[in-house]
Amino acid sequence: MESTEWSTPALLRHARATYANAMRQALEEAGYGDLPSNGLYVIGALAQGGDEAALGDIIRGMQMSKQATGQLVDSLVARGYLTRATDDVDRRKLTVKLSERGRDAAIAQWVGRGKIDAALLAEVGPEAVSTLRRGLAALAKMGAQQG
Repeated sequence: MESTEWSTPALLRHARATYANAMRQALEEAGYGDLPSNGLYVIGALAQGGDEAALGDIIRGMQMSKQATGQLVDSLVARGYLTRATDDVDRRKLTVKLSERGRDAAIAQWVGRGKIDAALLAEVGPEAVSTLRRGLAALAKMGAQQG
């Protein structure tokens, strides 16, 4: 089947798997094979957002239940990827922060992502990559407006 015949959700699912597999392999090679699957998103989001976030923000961003996200964060803390602290302003809130191990894992993820980005650029060229990113950003914006 030609890729133009696939539905957009199917293409997105397979494209996401391509990135996830490359990042997972890079993490394995760098010694971070114990990072839980959804941990990729937490580590990546924190690395892009300044290393620290309120636990409530992570829960909303993960689009998982509060319990499941809390268990994921507990696992990431136990494995040394995150540290958890009480918010300085509001003692009822918890914040999480990338540890040194978490920052190193984020670098490994970027290496894996970079390999796919470079291969995609070589395959379709910069204009197509730019168009793809604009389309994905529009979809993300639509999703944010719905939820």
